[in-house]
Amino acid sequence: MRWLNEYLGVGRLPDPSLNGLQIQGTETVRRVAASVDTSINTLRAAADAGADLLLVHHGLFWGRPLALTGPHHERVRTAMMADLNLYAAHIPLDAHPEVGNNAMIAGALSLQNRVPFGDWQGHKIGVAGELPFEQSLQDFADRIQKLTGEICLVHGGGIPTVRRLGILSGSGAGSVPEAAAMGLDTLLTGEPEHKFFHEAFEYGVNVVYAGHYETEVFGVRALAARLEEEFGLPWQFLNFPTGL
Repeated sequence: MRWLNEYLGVGRLPDPSLNGLQIQGTETVRRVAASVDTSINTLRAAADAGADLLLVHHGLFWGRPLALTGPHHERVRTAMMADLNLYAAHIPLDAHPEVGNNAMIAGALSLQNRVPFGDWQGHKIGVAGELPFEQSLQDFADRIQKLTGEICLVHGGGIPTVRRLGILSGSGAGSVPEAAAMGLDTLLTGEPEHKFFHEAFEYGVNVVYAGHYETEVFGVRALAARLEEEFGLPWQFLNFPTGL
């Protein structure tokens, strides 16, 4: 836990999530599971896999007291009955320069000349840069679909080609003005929001929505792999896609 907190810089960035160890389980970790969300299904799958530690991007606690009743009680009970440690890394795993969601997507796309992008309460948690070669917006969307496995929603608000790209995983639809101010032609993010629909066309920026879930599988998988490198712990990814 100490290594994870230091590596991820837990506490350095503002975040509604309770980052770090959310539920304490066994004191000895032999096997790790990783997943984007914390649900009853995810927790049961981790227990069935014999995991001692479950790494998640979206944990159970979000800045307010929540009674241990209903599904929330069942989630906590499932983890505790399995003696499972639950560790959440939300904004720290979006922003991390090595295993972060945005850094991993940028690496997969061979993004060059990278600079910080994507404001989150005064901090940049995304990345922007240039693709190695210019490509059509449709070809780029097809490339992202192959990367994530999810059919992309494309709002062609700008030029019909992609070269200068901003990446902000998850809920980044509101970053169109920032992308325009930086001279980016395209924003790659997770899920659309109705209130930001017109901005892509008004600011002249293409937006490719690749799914909140699918743009945030990268970080937990990379973090689990990094744990294996550091401690020799085997791990597996628990895939429960939402289609959103």
